[in-house]
Amino acid sequence: MGKLNQLKPTQVWENFEVLCNIPRPSKKEQKVIQFMKEFGGKLGLKTVVDGVGNVIIKKPATPGMENRRGIILQGHLDMVPQKNSDKVHDFEKDPIVPRIDGEWVKATGTTLGADNGLGVASIMTVLQSKDLAHGPVEALFTIDEETGMTGAFGLKPGMLDGDVLLNLDSEDEGELYVGCAGGIDASIKFHYKEEDVPANHTAYKLSITGLKGGHSGLEIILGRGNSNKLMNRFLKYASKQFQIRISSIEGGSLRNAIPRESFVTLLVPAQNETSFVKAVATYQAIYKKEFSDVDADIKFVAEKTIAPANVFDLKTQTEMIHTVYACPNGVIRMSDSMPGMVETSTNLAIIKSEKGVILIACLLRSSVDSAKDDLVEAVHSTFALSSAEIKFEGGYPGWKPNMNSAILKTAGEVYKKKFGKVPEIKAIHAGLECGLLGGVYKNLDMLSFGPTIRYPHSPDEKAYIPSVQKFWDFLVEVLKNAPLK
Repeated sequence: MGKLNQLKPTQVWENFEVLCNIPRPSKKEQKVIQFMKEFGGKLGLKTVVDGVGNVIIKKPATPGMENRRGIILQGHLDMVPQKNSDKVHDFEKDPIVPRIDGEWVKATGTTLGADNGLGVASIMTVLQSKDLAHGPVEALFTIDEETGMTGAFGLKPGMLDGDVLLNLDSEDEGELYVGCAGGIDASIKFHYKEEDVPANHTAYKLSITGLKGGHSGLEIILGRGNSNKLMNRFLKYASKQFQIRISSIEGGSLRNAIPRESFVTLLVPAQNETSFVKAVATYQAIYKKEFSDVDADIKFVAEKTIAPANVFDLKTQTEMIHTVYACPNGVIRMSDSMPGMVETSTNLAIIKSEKGVILIACLLRSSVDSAKDDLVEAVHSTFALSSAEIKFEGGYPGWKPNMNSAILKTAGEVYKKKFGKVPEIKAIHAGLECGLLGGVYKNLDMLSFGPTIRYPHSPDEKAYIPSVQKFWDFLVEVLKNAPLK
């Protein structure tokens, strides 16, 4: 073991550190699936890997607890593979290296994987335990939660026996979540013709870096800069003022992460170079001022580079710039029923050009299905005005709160008794798997909670050490006090 075994609760942190050593980016979970299969087998517990890769491990009730309702402990095996551009790291091969920084555990230059590694590590600890009191327990480890919820989508009826589900994938200790937003992916394609580089032009590489990014559900309310939108904002100005020609564009890498960095290679007519460079400096100052409170480290620079082989045809370049500028992004509407919560939002997550295609990817979220449908039409209408191909797929439902939930009542009473205060009851503007799982297993009484994690889906991700002990103690007491059958 490394440094984390000095933290409490020891077994949870040790299990988390084991997970840090297993590469597990979304859609590349083969190693962690095999590990979890062997983990259950070594414990002598019934272990099944289903057709899509979900791992289910079942543990009988401890003596005297057979009359309790069966509880499904659920977490996802994959993690978001985000790193800073100057960090050398292969998420399919290299381990995450956690470090202790005061009261926080962090990684260096990469995501930590506490989302959802700490939840998974806690479930592993329950399965290993010989002294915890609990009724029948099932561990459901899903795959690919972060980039499509493939595991939750693929789970078949009849695999699970329990009727209470505890999702351990929330990120604020002391809060109990009873609902979440639904979402849908938007994919847009422009097909461009490659044209020769015009004469008497100078090549530049534009870079936006230093943004914090973050989870496109949880952090969208913070108003942080979206590198794709900021880059495009300048491109619109520069195309009009300096007649630039774009050769390549790349920004963002995951739908559910607010893009932190964007890069464009373009050409500027020689007679406009001086004005172009001054304009970049002007926009750097504008961005620094506008985002001084939420993204103070933003950097926008232009550097001369080697001339590219070709550029986008002007028609496609113009259509891309105008539609990306018009595309909705950020918070669209706040919730009326739950003050302080985002109801509807969208994240313009990825723009990337390659081999004659510009791909644009967005993630649309809403806790109100009709509002999600309306947002789909808004995005569709934006790009339908151009020659782009537009596709919406991977839609998943929200999770409607049940304030009469038996497990919610139990958890609230346990928390108040254990910690002397009433937990906050909330819904979350993120795509928890509960909505999909509840659609397949309609009998489930569901609740979500977890330790405190900040800045998930970004290299600034960190887990608050004291909260992990409280989260674990709370989980143990909920299991001990599970509702009767």
